[in-house]
Amino acid sequence: MKTLSVLKKDMEFNRGLASLIEVLKNIAVSQYRALEQKLKIFEKFQLAVDGFMNLIDFPMATHPFLRPAKKEQAVIAVTSDSGLLGGLNMQVINRAISELEQKPGQLIVIGERGKAYASDFKVPFVAFPGIQDEQRYEQALQMRDYVINKTLTGAYETVKVVYPRPISFTLQRIETVSLLPFVPAPAQPLPHGFVRDVILESSLDDTIEYLVYLWMGHKFYEIFGLSRLAEFAARYVHLEESLQKIRDMDGKLKLQYFKVRHELIDRNMRELFSARLLYVS
Repeated sequence: MKTLSVLKKDMEFNRGLASLIEVLKNIAVSQYRALEQKLKIFEKFQLAVDGFMNLIDFPMATHPFLRPAKKEQAVIAVTSDSGLLGGLNMQVINRAISELEQKPGQLIVIGERGKAYASDFKVPFVAFPGIQDEQRYEQALQMRDYVINKTLTGAYETVKVVYPRPISFTLQRIETVSLLPFVPAPAQPLPHGFVRDVILESSLDDTIEYLVYLWMGHKFYEIFGLSRLAEFAARYVHLEESLQKIRDMDGKLKLQYFKVRHELIDRNMRELFSARLLYVS
């Protein structure tokens, strides 16, 4: 059994660790709130692209963004460079591997944690740096350009992104989004008397390529922002769980401490009583 001094040191260590975790929790909360206020969701741009796509005559469109050749797929796994996420990065990689098991293709990993997990699976992959808040837009355009160039050369048929999405501050969900081939939202009924014919100055395929090019850059930027938001939320949840475990451990240590202390007091009292009896005798 541990001595009183050892138990006391363990309790002091737990108190210091709990204080540190509280600081890290507050940092995660402030990072989440700051990014949440700056995060942009490009719903109006999505609606504009969908609206245009619903005006064109799809049977005439032959662009690979809409009608890809039968090639392999690309699965992009968005992970982080840091830990303390409670297995969130592993869940992303597991989902990406599952997608590739259903249909062979190329795994693209964003983030150091994802690279480490993918290496454990012994799956070949293309690696990109983890998302940095200050460079998130540039990184989104870099990923957009990489994917589009590969698709235009016929390397990919479909492009999917697996990433963590924050449902709330305490709940995250792994989502899979298909970016290519581009599928617009179902067309709404046209107003009475609306003329569907559209005059295009550029070719239909060039117009489609440019719109999808712009849309994909915004989509990657949005996904990267949501992923970072999920990281901060997952870190807070993981730290809260760790703090609860430390409190449970501290409670057990306190029970041990008082038990040992009481046993020590009882033993000292018995020894004093025995010594007194011998002295009296």
